[in-house]
Amino acid sequence: MDKERIKKEILRLKEKRNALILAHNYQRGEVQDIADFVGDSLDLSQQAAASDAEVIVFCGVYFMAETAAILSPERTVLIPDSNAGCGLADMITPRQLREAKKEHPRALVVCYVNSSAEIKALSDVCCTSANAVEIVKKCPVENEILFIPDQSLGKWVARQTGRKLIFWPGYCPTHHRFLRSEIKKLKGEHPRSLIMVHPECTEDVVDLADAVLGTGGMVKLARESPSREFIVGTEIGLLHRLKKENPGKEFYAASHFGDCPDMKLITLEKILWSLQEMFDKVMVEENVRAKAFLAVEKMLKWS
Repeated sequence: MDKERIKKEILRLKEKRNALILAHNYQRGEVQDIADFVGDSLDLSQQAAASDAEVIVFCGVYFMAETAAILSPERTVLIPDSNAGCGLADMITPRQLREAKKEHPRALVVCYVNSSAEIKALSDVCCTSANAVEIVKKCPVENEILFIPDQSLGKWVARQTGRKLIFWPGYCPTHHRFLRSEIKKLKGEHPRSLIMVHPECTEDVVDLADAVLGTGGMVKLARESPSREFIVGTEIGLLHRLKKENPGKEFYAASHFGDCPDMKLITLEKILWSLQEMFDKVMVEENVRAKAFLAVEKMLKWS
């Protein structure tokens, strides 16, 4: 079946199932183009919760689909490829977190949303790359803060807030591929370009940036900034959206190796199969979901 026929069949089944297709900013361009909404992980989960769709097709990695299931337990949440995991999220297990909490009994656990439902359920409050600074500022000063699982985001937050954080040694393998030397070379080739990087990048890369932002912030800055050229230090899938929404501007990938293999597992063919077979359903046990919801809910109240 050719691409156009696949797209038509996806749209037909979407209407039949009363489904909503959500795509993360890092997805393949063809997946973004067929989605009802494109955005960051939390924004997409909130879109799902606000809709009247019965079925949510989440084109992203597994923890994102879990978050949608946490916020919308009455919906059927599908992920077109359940093998789409996250190297960062896998760097902490529930057993490890329980042990860390015993070592730091007075610490509040601030959990980056790039984590499993079980990890969220063991945390006090969640955060995103966009609101992590604000969330940490809201934490009582008398408490230690155990920041999990991304140490690079945690170090950025510590620098912005002045708070002393206990870092978990996790990191995003994709964002750690960006090199200071490559970005400096690009800047030399495009001296008028504005450098924007994700806070999951290493500190030496962050120090080069004109703006340190999550994907939603990058989309906003690209739209509103008078700059016509941008060096983009995040997963290369975002460039599709940036170029599509800003045709008069130029965007340069900070590294062509900044490609998340898990994000690229989702294809049009898998979306079609998911809608045809109503597979793969994302299930979160209710006792886990209820506890994880409290951590997400607290974040929404604090931000």
